Amino acid sequence: MSQVLVDSPKHCAKKGFKVTKFINRKILYVFSTFFSTIISLIFLIWLTLHPSKPEFLLRQADIYQLNLSGPHLLNSSIQITLVSKNPNTKVGIFYDQLQVCASYKGQQITIGENLPPFYQGHEDSNILSASLMGVGIPVSPSFGYEVSRDQTVGELVLSLKINGRLRWKVGAWVSSRYRFNVNCVTVMAFGPINVVGSGPVSAKQGSQCSTTV
Repeated sequence: MSQVLVDSPKHCAKKGFKVTKFINRKILYVFSTFFSTIISLIFLIWLTLHPSKPEFLLRQADIYQLNLSGPHLLNSSIQITLVSKNPNTKVGIFYDQLQVCASYKGQQITIGENLPPFYQGHEDSNILSASLMGVGIPVSPSFGYEVSRDQTVGELVLSLKINGRLRWKVGAWVSSRYRFNVNCVTVMAFGPINVVGSGPVSAKQGSQCSTTV
């Protein structure tokens, strides 16, 4: 007579537990390997294509109006031309927001002007123009004195600031938004013959700007 061996319910339960545990470990291993590969790939792309900051150049600045309309209120009119350059050979840039304003002696003298968003390809350059205005801008009581003193010295230092948001583009991949800030400083001839209103006070040479992202 042959002997039939039948596993007990307890023995089957143990085997089922081992199979389930093996499957869970395998799934965990597959997911761990997948995510490790993705992270390594992203890190490798970042190291290879680490984007350089965009470059800005202030090509021209003309002050048409810089007059006090009251004891501490300023009216201003300034025309500027900027050159924006993408120095990257493999990374494009989406400029989603750009706002520019002018300041003098640490005081904002125009309202912020929004520039239209645009895309900048690899190693491309774009010319940006803006008309900056200010009507009744509050300034310090010493503002008129500062302007008169600079006219006596023969130089006026004008600062321009750009605040915005950008995205990097590599192939079909587009990054999240990053804040960036641009600061430009230009020295303008401002002697006794340079009276604002009789003609524009202009910057005679361009100036490189600093960019932080």
